[in-house]
Amino acid sequence: MSESKIKIVFVLPSLKAGGAERVISFIATNLESQKFKSILIIVGNQQDAVYDTQGIEVHFLNKKRVLNAIPKLFKYLFFNKPAIVVGSISHVNRVLAMLSLFFPKTKFVGREASVSSIMKTFAMTHRKTHIPFFRNYHKYLEAIICQSEDMVEDLVTNYGFSKTKIHVINNPITGHLPIKEPHSSKEKTKQLITIGRLSKEKGHERILKVLSKLEFDYCYTVIGTGIEKDTIFNLAKQLNIFDKIKYVPHTNDVAHYLSNSDVFIQGSYVEGFPNALLESCVVGTPVIAFNAPGGTKEIIEDNVNGFMVDTNEAFIEKIDFILNKKEWNPKLINASVAKKYDKNFILKKYEALFFKLSIEQQK
Repeated sequence: MSESKIKIVFVLPSLKAGGAERVISFIATNLESQKFKSILIIVGNQQDAVYDTQGIEVHFLNKKRVLNAIPKLFKYLFFNKPAIVVGSISHVNRVLAMLSLFFPKTKFVGREASVSSIMKTFAMTHRKTHIPFFRNYHKYLEAIICQSEDMVEDLVTNYGFSKTKIHVINNPITGHLPIKEPHSSKEKTKQLITIGRLSKEKGHERILKVLSKLEFDYCYTVIGTGIEKDTIFNLAKQLNIFDKIKYVPHTNDVAHYLSNSDVFIQGSYVEGFPNALLESCVVGTPVIAFNAPGGTKEIIEDNVNGFMVDTNEAFIEKIDFILNKKEWNPKLINASVAKKYDKNFILKKYEALFFKLSIEQQK
């Protein structure tokens, strides 16, 4: 293998707050700098960026849509000839698959963001793709990264992906997330929290319906933005729990909010790999989530760091148990996830994949 660094281009639609944006920007900026040269190409604008990308080369294409950025992407790849190009979500991956036809020596990698067959049912508009190339774009990618086993099963069963191309790499624990001190909350208002995009698939509405049935005092912090904001808060008013909600559109101090909460609650109907739920476990706050396709079930260990439930009734029962009937040890909750999702452990998986692809690229 060449002594020079392996040049990898990562492509993201934007650096706005989001799971794919956060993970890919973290991977790009934290690969071993003596072995890899990371370049981050952002389709959108610099003013939208909320993630730190210091230490690597970043190019903003200032386009609103990935399709409009194709000429600039093509030009960059033509003149810079990276060894590997990594996409972040399905519509980026489709464009990269098309570009791969023009750059046969470059290895193109797609990272899928969710369980596609479930996620597409929540899209505002879903147009059936009639062009065979775009339906079968995965055939033109050298490797596909999935965050969870459910995503693998979905791609193989429902989309005909080749399992030999798929690599399961969970999301890493990122940022500074100290373990909180244990405390008793029997006499105070219970502090509940949900962090995530305000969209249909995140299930905020069914969380509100559950909370409206609780018989103890609580404050529910909701962190995130999205198109369902008005719908969610109008429902809270109808259920007479609006005054119990604290809304935070965005924060750079997630650890503070998680540490000061008694339980993290997730209502999602589908997940890729829930970063906020993982981070709650890291700081030592127990979690409760509805059973849903995706990586949630790989994180939660029943009665160790929280619970998964199938019904509203079970949710109410378990949240009462978490808050009123058990003392939780933050260190034990942290230990349930710390080693499995350690950032250095996950980075080594990415690096191993990139090394393998680089060797193949040089043959």
